[in-house]
Amino acid sequence: MSNAWLAGPVTSVAYGWRLERCDGVTLGFTSHDRDVAVDGVMLRASPGMLPSSIIESVGLETDGLEVNGALTSDAIRAEDLASGRWDAARLEIFLFDWSNPSAGKRILAAGELGAVSYSKNAFEAELLGQTHLLDRPVVPQTSPGCRAQFCDADCGLNRLRFRHFGAVVTAEADAATLDIPLAANAFAYGQLRWLEGANTGITADVVANTASRFSLTRPPHFPVTPGTKVELIEGCDKRLETCATRFGNAINFRGEPHLPGNDLLTRYPGAG
Repeated sequence: MSNAWLAGPVTSVAYGWRLERCDGVTLGFTSHDRDVAVDGVMLRASPGMLPSSIIESVGLETDGLEVNGALTSDAIRAEDLASGRWDAARLEIFLFDWSNPSAGKRILAAGELGAVSYSKNAFEAELLGQTHLLDRPVVPQTSPGCRAQFCDADCGLNRLRFRHFGAVVTAEADAATLDIPLAANAFAYGQLRWLEGANTGITADVVANTASRFSLTRPPHFPVTPGTKVELIEGCDKRLETCATRFGNAINFRGEPHLPGNDLLTRYPGAG
């Protein structure tokens, strides 16, 4: 694809970044010294934010790219990086003509953020291109438990049926009490999402729950105050018995609970 604005002897080209977090928050940055709107997203002037050399390979080697930039109090904050808000965020890096933003853009790289590190007033992020998807399993492996994620397309259940809303009454470390009744252990292996406060949008895995209290795999990154609203999604322990009796969904069970394990297959005649 050719861009006329790249062909002249003198050009007005700048880098552009579009970052979209998993919670939907989208930010834009540019190496230009002024803010520029491109495709409906305002790219904020960030001259110190530059990508390393972009390596594109014809074969199946992993593409390499690192993005470096400054931590700013209202855009990319150290506490947001530490809390996981930027995990798996989508990133697009492109060139554009800052004197005529509507003329189109030349995409240089796109993918999701991998490892992110930060120190003092700067951060560094790795961009995972499309080739990293080749590292994923091609076919599902056998397992006694269900391989589907609760309420995904393979599971077939409607997530809305198992969603509950409440407010925190008391909170300490990795546990909290809500103002709504909870069926005992119904939320084990489930998920919590903070709807208010400094943790808004961050999700956490639930370990166990009683009639009104739940425990998380790790404490929330920011302090939680009473009255904070949360969304809770019930969980599944991925056993066939649970799938059949609790959810009536054994027909969609994605596992092989009766398949002999390695210990049985490696037995030999006469072994006790």
